[in-house]
Amino acid sequence: MTKNFLSKRWATLQTNNIKVEAEITRGCPQGSCCGPGLWSIFYNSLLNLNFTRPTKSIAFADDLILATRGKSVIEAENISNSELTKISAWATANKICFNEQELNIMLLSRRKRNERKDLEIYLNFRPLTQVISLKYLGIIIDSKLTFRVHINYMTEKCSKLIFALSRSAKINWGLSHNALKTIYTGAILPLLVYGAPIWVNAPNKACYRTKLTRVQRLINIRIAKSYRMVSNKALCMITGLNPIDIKIEEIARLFQITKGNIKRKFSSIKTREQNTDFTQPSRSLS
Repeated sequence: MTKNFLSKRWATLQTNNIKVEAEITRGCPQGSCCGPGLWSIFYNSLLNLNFTRPTKSIAFADDLILATRGKSVIEAENISNSELTKISAWATANKICFNEQELNIMLLSRRKRNERKDLEIYLNFRPLTQVISLKYLGIIIDSKLTFRVHINYMTEKCSKLIFALSRSAKINWGLSHNALKTIYTGAILPLLVYGAPIWVNAPNKACYRTKLTRVQRLINIRIAKSYRMVSNKALCMITGLNPIDIKIEEIARLFQITKGNIKRKFSSIKTREQNTDFTQPSRSLS
């Protein structure tokens, strides 16, 4: 059935009186139900390549991050080139083409000693572009892991959203307390705390915490219908909202608790399976 699903497929382009057909020999029909499953089976062979010990492959759908480490920049560079050679061979064998212009490399290092920072990493004999920050699944990761760029981006985005609501909906004095609170919890807060378990330690720096608090203060003033000289702590008391830094820590801790419960649940299931002897006949208790 799978062979029949992937064979004898044609793409048709028709304009005016001209009709062009071409046979499709790669990929799955877009929008098919089994397409994602077949892609996962196919893509799994890439994740199971014989990478070296310092290298870890992380994938979500077709987005792949290859993370490796070394005692020096030169060592990490050599390992990366070796791993990309394996990926290039896998792509050739599986008829996959990578667009080198969309591939980026980044050096993660907090060392202050003088050493070379420029990387020379190649894929298909073409150099890859080195960046100081990259966006992966909505989180901007910078080369120092400070998440400064991510916080600046999210706070600016939320500020523009609040000002746009102020202009269009006249929310300064128009909408009710409950309506504004719903807008905050449903639209603004999810943007501010997105990926909080990853960058939970970033607000420990006063400058980052101030930027996050400033955004919350913009909407708090409108919810409480108060003057601008009111402190943010008083505004949080009036509106009943947790300060943003406490909310971020709460979400991160909840994630850790949930993650721990899931691990304990699977370990207990595995333990019960190991302790169960399925060869013995079942006994009934009266």
